[in-house]
Amino acid sequence: MSDRLPTFTAERYRKLTWVALFFLTAVVLTGAAVRLTGSGLGCPDWPQCHGRAVPPLGFNTFVEYGNRLFSAAIGFISLFVWFAAWRRRPFRRDLFLISGLLPLGCLAQGVLGGFTVKNHLAPGFVMAHFLLSMVILIAVVWLIWRARYEDDAERPRTEDRWTVYLVRAAAVLGAVVIALGSLATAAGPHPGDNDGELVHRLDFKGAETLVWLIHRHGVTATVLGLSVITAWFMARRLTTNAQLVEALTLSGVLMAAQGLVGSVQYALKLPADFVWVHVTLATITWISLLWAVGAAGRVGVPVPRSGDDEANGRHTLIGAESIAAPVPPNALR
Repeated sequence: MSDRLPTFTAERYRKLTWVALFFLTAVVLTGAAVRLTGSGLGCPDWPQCHGRAVPPLGFNTFVEYGNRLFSAAIGFISLFVWFAAWRRRPFRRDLFLISGLLPLGCLAQGVLGGFTVKNHLAPGFVMAHFLLSMVILIAVVWLIWRARYEDDAERPRTEDRWTVYLVRAAAVLGAVVIALGSLATAAGPHPGDNDGELVHRLDFKGAETLVWLIHRHGVTATVLGLSVITAWFMARRLTTNAQLVEALTLSGVLMAAQGLVGSVQYALKLPADFVWVHVTLATITWISLLWAVGAAGRVGVPVPRSGDDEANGRHTLIGAESIAAPVPPNALR
């Protein structure tokens, strides 16, 4: 029976992991759109919508139910990525186990989404719904990095340990920034419902809760930006890891864009469209930070991939020695 099932080469499987990343990122953005269009209770019950499998027409219902269907489709995509890991040749146990986190995460999201609706968009459930998406993105980026390399020795390494530690710390700080941002959203003017139903907002500091959280979010994001810049300089000065420099460059650019969008949306009193852009950039920035962690790899001397030296004409590091590519004598004249 198993011989009749399709198999997947390493290259085909790598492409599937990128497909998973695309859709698992997209569902975060559609989920944010549900909240910011006031469609969170467009379907006031779960798993059905208004007690029906086919809900009545209406914008908010269409947005909420459409997101549910999209999430279900992504659950099947994640399940297929897991199946493909089982049928990958050569089989790798690490990819099979990591990819299994994707359908489990999607299942948990469906259950958590049901509790979110049943609790009328209580802030804690809404925040958990978003933060779980960020955790699932950790799994899919991890899967991509593991699938890129067939041998453990090929995976990235960085000579300077403090650069590696700072990149990892920046990712942890990025998680804190995202958590503070979700708290600020939970205290903000977008509860997710458009039908006049009272939805609880965070108010542990009374009327000043939103401003208090925004300031903490902004300060932490500034520290994160400075950490990324510092890591970028260290990566350029102390390492030969070009992948890491590129990842940190992207993170730095995204952080600058986030700062600009955040300042504008605050000045404009948090319009929904700017908040959606802010969430989108936050999600992409989170992926870039995770990518930087993967690019930094572990502490150690980089091992060149086969053919890299001849193709790029650059020196390589083997053991503790640097061996330069041959240079024609007349090239020095």
